[in-house]
Amino acid sequence: MGRILKTVLLASIVGLGAWWLATLSGRISADIAGYTVETSAPAALLGLIVLFWLIYVLFAVVAALFRLPGLGGRWRAERRRHGGEVASTRALVAIAAGAGGDAMREAHKARRMLGDTAQTLLLAAESARLANRTEEAEAAFRLLAARSDSALLGYRGLYRLAVARQDWAEAASLATAAERAHPGADWLRPERSRLAVRAGDWAAALELAPRGPARAALAVAAARAEADPKRAAALAKQAWKMDPALTPAALTYAETLRAAGRERVAQSVLRHAWTVAPHPDLATAALQPIADKLEREQAAQRLTGANPQHPESRLLLTRTAFEAGLIGEARHRAEAARDAGLHRRSLFLLLAAIAEAEGANPAAGRSELRLAADADPDPAWRCEACSASFPLWHGACPTCATPGSLRWRTS
Repeated sequence: MGRILKTVLLASIVGLGAWWLATLSGRISADIAGYTVETSAPAALLGLIVLFWLIYVLFAVVAALFRLPGLGGRWRAERRRHGGEVASTRALVAIAAGAGGDAMREAHKARRMLGDTAQTLLLAAESARLANRTEEAEAAFRLLAARSDSALLGYRGLYRLAVARQDWAEAASLATAAERAHPGADWLRPERSRLAVRAGDWAAALELAPRGPARAALAVAAARAEADPKRAAALAKQAWKMDPALTPAALTYAETLRAAGRERVAQSVLRHAWTVAPHPDLATAALQPIADKLEREQAAQRLTGANPQHPESRLLLTRTAFEAGLIGEARHRAEAARDAGLHRRSLFLLLAAIAEAEGANPAAGRSELRLAADADPDPAWRCEACSASFPLWHGACPTCATPGSLRWRTS
């Protein structure tokens, strides 16, 4: 409807203009080079209008001819831009599909058409990395790192390459450079913590670690590596408060208390830890100051008083009774543990030792040894991330470097 109204309005204006032009009166004459031209006023005015229109068209054509080279250049540039965008899209699709060769080919085409922009350099680097062309990928990432608008992309790519070849020193240097280029980047904090773990810088790893169970393990490792006794004690206490069930945390805290002459508090920490999560090392630490074997057996009863039915409590009471020469009591405790369902190798080895100490039936000892060979394995420190096992606890798994992943279990 609006278009119709505009057309009608324009036609009306043209019609009124033509009517006004036709109603003009008078004549116009001109002498040009001996020639006399005479015409009516409407015709003369119409001729001027046509003349101005022809001059305008002429100037427009001349201007277009002057602009023609530039228009051709812009057309070619637009064609390159469109081709570069198409090549970039194809490179992205090839990267997503894992086709490294196709991705490199399209990335090179995009780079040739669009130049070394942040986008084309990133495509070239990622496609080269996917195709295992490490040198080409590194060169492209370094060009990205040299740009102020894409430095983080370059440093992150170089960092991934350094980690892949396990060059931890270079990876740490690149992480620091990435932090300077883009302070507070979310991905940097866990990566820097991981590098600190690899380097054994437990204090830095603890500072960078997110909230979670790994922090307690890192605090223990930091306390054990700390040269300042006061700082070590503070870290150990922090670890124990974060995870009272973590045996190394309780042991480290008790050691710092014992070193400070606070034996009673240290024993209290060990008893609490045994109540939460019994472990043989807790018993070793708790009984360490006691030399007399009978007193050790009594101290073991006090230690296990709050959790006497636990397998570790049964084994500890059996062992201390045996070491104290209470052979009958040791057998009674061992058989009670066996009858309660404990089928662990260490229990049958204790039964074999008890049978040998009794001396009445040598065959019984050999029978217990055969049972020990087929019994359940004793617990060990096992990594929840990679399932590797270790006789000693570590702040991070020595195999996969996962902090706080070691747990005391049989499998």
